[in-house]
Amino acid sequence: IREVVEDATRFVLSGSNVRCESEMPADLWAVEADRGQLGQVFQNLTLNADQAMPNGGVIRVEAKNVTIDQASPLLLPKGPYVRITFTDQGIGMEEKVLARIFDPYFTTKEKGSGLGLSICHSIVKKHHGHIEVDSAPGAGTTFTIHLPARPAARERAASVAEVKAGTNSGRVLVMDDEEHVRDIAGEMLRQLGYEADFAADGLAALRRYQEALQQGRPFAAVLMDLTIPGGMGGREAVALLLRVDPRARVLVSSGYSNDPVMADFARFGFSGVVHKPYDMEQLDHALQKLFAPPLNPDQPAKNEQQ
Repeated sequence: IREVVEDATRFVLSGSNVRCESEMPADLWAVEADRGQLGQVFQNLTLNADQAMPNGGVIRVEAKNVTIDQASPLLLPKGPYVRITFTDQGIGMEEKVLARIFDPYFTTKEKGSGLGLSICHSIVKKHHGHIEVDSAPGAGTTFTIHLPARPAARERAASVAEVKAGTNSGRVLVMDDEEHVRDIAGEMLRQLGYEADFAADGLAALRRYQEALQQGRPFAAVLMDLTIPGGMGGREAVALLLRVDPRARVLVSSGYSNDPVMADFARFGFSGVVHKPYDMEQLDHALQKLFAPPLNPDQPAKNEQQ
């Protein structure tokens, strides 16, 4: 948990006027969980806290070992858990907002999708854990997560291979209507060794792609948001893009994992899929797969066959 929390907070708060203070004991129990998905949860909570403190402040992250008995109000099976809390010094929330905070599409932000905390709730629940929020206007906000623990196991220093920065190259166009999503994707791509460019909707992405072709600096890949409120989303844009360049390699991106396009992306002209919130390992894997040579060198790529 310690390493995942530190990676997530350091990444999100890079260049921010908000800093993170953490307290996690050396004997913290291990949890059996998907590292990438937990990283998404911690990134979302850190981003929410950062946005709640536009004038700067401190995010306090604490983790400790706890044992839940049958009298707990959390409706969790009794046993050992790791409890992680994220506390900010932000503006806080009213009761009516708290009641809907984990609802899909609910947001108090002008450009928010309303998916971040809903995805957090879904991931924690899938790990047989529990997430709750406590807040009041002017009193900041605290998110508390309980995850089933393995007391006999110690934390592993590195449970997965680290992504090596600078081992990739090429230009990637990121199309998303939310500026903070573009910023996060751009930073991840730069750390992976790619050059990033951006567009806010499908029409802007088509213009940028055509300009790049005319300038002799084509994009190696395009990362397209599936849905753009009030604008052209990825489903429409990829069809037009493939008319411009049938060899274009396009990844579809969305927080709606049950969308039929995400489940059958190739049928709609996409070459791969990346789920939101972005995770660097997932993004790197999708791009590596995109650029990998076909198993049969004599067989043309899918887009060339169409």
